[in-house]
Amino acid sequence: MNTTLRKSILGIAGLTAAAGLAAGPLNHATSNEPTPITPIAAVQADKPDMGKLLPHGTPSNQSHVELNDEQIANVKAIIAATKKAGMDERAAVVSIATALQESKLENLGHLGDRNDHDSQGLFQQRPSSGWGTIEQITDPEYSTLAFLKGLKQVDGWQDMPLTEAAQTVQVSAYPDHYAQWEQQAADLVAEHWTS
Repeated sequence: MNTTLRKSILGIAGLTAAAGLAAGPLNHATSNEPTPITPIAAVQADKPDMGKLLPHGTPSNQSHVELNDEQIANVKAIIAATKKAGMDERAAVVSIATALQESKLENLGHLGDRNDHDSQGLFQQRPSSGWGTIEQITDPEYSTLAFLKGLKQVDGWQDMPLTEAAQTVQVSAYPDHYAQWEQQAADLVAEHWTS
């Protein structure tokens, strides 16, 4: 197509479009009815893939607890700390499942006679075991980052069943108990990762 013909066609198309834009609002201005506004669909950030959150599937005998606002705030703090550490959604699932087992996502202080030695915070970390001061381990961000630092040191944690990865960091007397929280932890990460 020659240049002159192309310019003519584009010029006509431009005039037609401009006339349509100008005529559109003018025609609507004479109407007494308001122009209906079509809402634009909100762009939703992608939710994490459940296959990535639960790479080994869901273990049997899952537990679930209803969470209050403080516990949800702790979930969000764990997710924020996981992102700060440069780790992925699976690390957040391991962290949240661990905190569900250790404290039901409650930032526990010293419980007196009911305390397991000097364990405190979301992850029941112990100052006497080198996790940090009481003030540090009862800070959700600090305690999560400390847990994740330990998790990063576990070779192949990404490919392990959750309970093995958590147990390697926590060294719990009940090593298999972390698995019961995996589904709820994955659901919480799916719900709050992009919020």
